[in-house]
Amino acid sequence: MKKRSLLPVLALAALVPVAQAGDVTAERGAELLAPFKAELKRALAEGMQKGPATAIEVCREDAPSIAASLSVDGVRMGRSSHKLRNPANAAPDWLVPIIDAYASGEGDLAPAVASLEDGRKGYAEPIRIQPLCLTCHGTTLAPNVADRLEALYPEDKATGFSEGDFRGVFWVEF
Repeated sequence: MKKRSLLPVLALAALVPVAQAGDVTAERGAELLAPFKAELKRALAEGMQKGPATAIEVCREDAPSIAASLSVDGVRMGRSSHKLRNPANAAPDWLVPIIDAYASGEGDLAPAVASLEDGRKGYAEPIRIQPLCLTCHGTTLAPNVADRLEALYPEDKATGFSEGDFRGVFWVEF
């Protein structure tokens, strides 16, 4: 991963307003992300019932498919993080300063909005580690989980988290 100077990142992040209650862009972003989050949560819960290896496959295969199925009519969405597991989840340029600001611990973890080119908008919601997430993202992983992750993601950076930590973001462009 490239090292970046924090000063330009924080300066850019300051230009990205945090979503406020009643913000139409934030409301629309949250509305667009709701089906993605609900479907992914359902798929992960089903996967975990079959074991962590199945849940890993849900994140690897189903999550991108769900996002793609909902990315229609000029809408594009996904997940990203400051500690990527899957390089295919790299953040779009507009999202990098938002993720960096969340990861730095500066400010709160409120949803954020951004103005993009051509009048488009961006919206990001932080993801916090929940207890079940620790199965694949915690500091101590079961050997079969660690082995599967190593096989699929040899450059995985998405472990070492504790409950409540900032994990990444759900994002949408519209």
